[in-house]
This record gives sequence, C-alpha cells and structure tokens, in this order.
Amino acid sequence: MGKQSKGYCRYCQKEYTKAGMVRHIAVCKERMKEIEKSAGAKSCGYFTLSITGKYYKDYWLIIECRENATLQDVDQFLRDIWLECCGHLSAFNIDGESYERFTDDSDFWGEPSKNMKHQLKKVLDKGMNIDYEYDFGSSTDLIITVSDYRVGPWKKDKLTLIARNKPIEYICSECGKKAARSVCTQCIYDGDGFLCEDCEDSHECGTDMLLPICNSPRCGVCGYEGSKLYGD
Repeated sequence: MGKQSKGYCRYCQKEYTKAGMVRHIAVCKERMKEIEKSAGAKSCGYFTLSITGKYYKDYWLIIECRENATLQDVDQFLRDIWLECCGHLSAFNIDGESYERFTDDSDFWGEPSKNMKHQLKKVLDKGMNIDYEYDFGSSTDLIITVSDYRVGPWKKDKLTLIARNKPIEYICSECGKKAARSVCTQCIYDGDGFLCEDCEDSHECGTDMLLPICNSPRCGVCGYEGSKLYGD
C-alpha cells in the first residue's frame, strides 16, 4: 500500500491521515477549548462528515455541519471547494433515495428524485455511508461517511472545514524529474500526462489539452481549474 495523504487539523495544526484525523478531532484539546468558549449559548446538533474521492482516495475533507443545514448546503460547499466547473448536475444517494439539485418530477426514468432542500437531521444518521456524484457525464464520485454526531453550542456557520489533505505532489510524466504543474485531460485517463513547466510545450496532445493541477479529485476533468474560494 502506498503512502497515505495527510492533512492538518484546523484547531491544533497537528498532521494526520484521514482516518487518524477522524479519531483526533473527537479528542483534540484545542477544538474542545474552542467549543467551551461558546458554553452557555443555545445548543444545536452537529454531524461530522468524512468525504473522500471514490476512485482517488488521497483526496479527502472532514467537515462539521449544523444539523439544520441542508443537503443543498453540503452540495454547494463541495462545488465551491472541489468540483464546480460548468454548472453540472449533482446528486446524493442516501439509502437508495436520490436527492438532486434540479429534480425531474416525471416518472419517465423511474421513481422521481427528491430535492436537496432536506435538512441533514431528517436524512442522516451516524455511521451512514452516502454516494455523491457531480456531473453525470464526466463524473466525479465521492463517498461521504457520517463519522460522528454531537450536541454543542450553536455556531453561526452552517459548515466548518476541519481538515483536508495537503496538495498531492506529482512528478512530470515526461522527464520523470521535476514537479508537475499541469495535467493533460486526455492522458490522465491512462494515469499519465502530468507535466512540468519545461515539458508542457512539447507534449504530443498540445497545450490546449492541459489544465492546472489542483487539490481536488476533479483534477484534470472537464474544464476544472481549481477553487476560486478555497486555496489548495
């Protein structure tokens, strides 16, 4: 098994793998101090979601969501940090039910899907695994695990990013020496096409096929060039 990607805890800046981070945040002293600062305020339930690329597991996020946030709030966050390129469709699959951003009420394709305006407390339970898909053509598929549920002081933000993987480092597929900065949208499907600055111009597919490398499982897909709201 290869080396697992790591990320930093939002609260104490310690470094862990995704599995290690899930365990850590439950006992992180700095996080507990942050929660205690709000003691006495009205309370609210919170879900911890562990999110991983289904086929690219080195990319991961851990977020905490107020229980009255909606699936659409989570969908928008995922678009903002990892996915949005051309306004594609998206869907959650929860216990066999499809929750889509834009629903089709007809039954032409079978059972109509539900909308994403459902609050998390209505559809999630601790331990649940959820499938998520963005773009039904050149799709990016994610696995969302409901890692924890807690009750604590109310927070203004519906979603809090607790940790994410550090940017994945790729070596140029052409020279095999320098760090890659772009990827070919054609060659990536063969697990190839990562290019350093010196090798970009000579790549056989042409520079029009290149996209910048970004910290997302959608790297190299469609027209995705990275998040405009979140740095890598």
